[in-house]
This record gives sequence, structure tokens and C-alpha cells, in this order.
Amino acid sequence: MMELTAFDKALLNLLQTELPVCSHPFARLGAELGTDEATVLAHLKHLKAEGYLRRIGTFFNSSRLGYEGTLVALEVEEDQMASVAEAVNRYPGATHNYEREGQYNLWFTLLTPDPKIERKILREVRALPGVRAMMNLKAHKKYKINVQFHLK
Repeated sequence: MMELTAFDKALLNLLQTELPVCSHPFARLGAELGTDEATVLAHLKHLKAEGYLRRIGTFFNSSRLGYEGTLVALEVEEDQMASVAEAVNRYPGATHNYEREGQYNLWFTLLTPDPKIERKILREVRALPGVRAMMNLKAHKKYKINVQFHLK
């Protein structure tokens, strides 16, 4: 893995908090960093290829848009972990999916616009081969944190 340059760090710091909403956001970032849009895009492409960057996007207020969330913990047989994770990932409302140690070893978050859809998805997930148990940890109150990584 390559070492981050001072420019890369400055670019990543800006992306976390100040991605402009305009027709040419990367040109505006470039101007702020003393370069042009093509340079910014080339660096972003390289950062993505090197694994420093997964995606660039926005966060929406899901509850304001009519969606409700839940955290789901699954107990999955080890030899079925990959297939269950892939099945969960196919649901458009699954926003995070990660393996953990312990009895409940696969966790995911699910956002849906309708409780009926949530129940249907959870029934389907519970019926997947290798799923031994499931806990639906419904969100009752959201405590939003804003994680930023200041790179020096």
C-alpha cells in the first residue's frame, strides 16, 4: 500500500466535511487545494484503487424520508457466512453488514419505508441456509455521531 502524500491527506480531510454541492465539486476542491479538477480526480482514483477510499456520497436523514431502521444480529454457521452476507447485501435497505466474534457473528443494519417490508425481509433472512438465530434490535431513538478522521 502506498504512503499518503500531504496532498492526499488534505484532499481526504476536505472530502469528509466540505464536498461542495455544485456542478463541478472536484474543480472547486481543486481550487481550494491549489490545483485543478483533473488532478483531484486522478488522486481520488488512485486512493480508491489503493483501498484508502471506498465511496464518495452523501448521508440522508432516513427518518425524514420515511424510513425506519433496525440493527439485526444473526447467528450464522461459519461455512455459510459468505453466502448469508451476500444474500443480505442484495437487499437495497441493508446499509452495513459486518462479521463479528461471538454467538451472533453477522450483524447488519436495515432501513425500510414500511414495517411490512422490514418483516418480509427479516423472515427471508431468518430462513436462509446457515442462519441459526436472529435478533431484531429495533432503533427507538437515534443518537447521531459524526466521525471524522483528521489526517496530518
